[in-house]
Amino acid sequence: MGHRPYSAFGQSMVFFQAPKQSRSKPFGRMARVDFAKRDDHLESLENIPEPHAFTANVLAAGSVYPVLFEEHEHGDGRAHRDNNMRAAIIHVLADASVSVLVIVGLVLARLFGWLWMDPLAGIVGACVIASWAFALVRDTGAILLDTNPDRKLAAKVRHAIETNGDQVTDLHLWRLGPGHLGAVLSVTTSQPHQPEDYRARLRRFRVLSHITIEVSHV
Repeated sequence: MGHRPYSAFGQSMVFFQAPKQSRSKPFGRMARVDFAKRDDHLESLENIPEPHAFTANVLAAGSVYPVLFEEHEHGDGRAHRDNNMRAAIIHVLADASVSVLVIVGLVLARLFGWLWMDPLAGIVGACVIASWAFALVRDTGAILLDTNPDRKLAAKVRHAIETNGDQVTDLHLWRLGPGHLGAVLSVTTSQPHQPEDYRARLRRFRVLSHITIEVSHV
């Protein structure tokens, strides 16, 4: 996974002088990060590795300030599509485009004697509509067949769960509606973790509206 620096914005931090930050990762993993003042914000001097969800204990002026940080993940653009609206738009555009093509074909046939323009316009219109319809049927068919709607998101979910020896034995995503996905996970762990612990790890995935987690302890 990638690495990148993070900046902490806020007027309350403008007066901090070279603060230190202790970054508490899930389930006890700790990291210490140095910050430098950059105009009206603080910027980390080291790269902060993923997952970018942690509690930052900022040490400044002899006091510790806990700051919860979560980087929200968004699903693939297809997860936010409203296929009902797409179907309505395609229907209207198909009617309009066919009408325009037919009129153009008839006008050219009358002015220049191109009698082949009328059937050609019909063929072109049919090809355009077929292309739109194929894309719509492909996407809606995938929903009806309950296929994985976002493989990249599934990989990110698996990566967020599989830490400290935890293993995802089963993961299934499905589309609930525009911008909403459901997830069912089976996790095997040797740690005393509960489903609530794994829900906390997945909180940054805003697109996951319904999550079911089964935990098996070994």
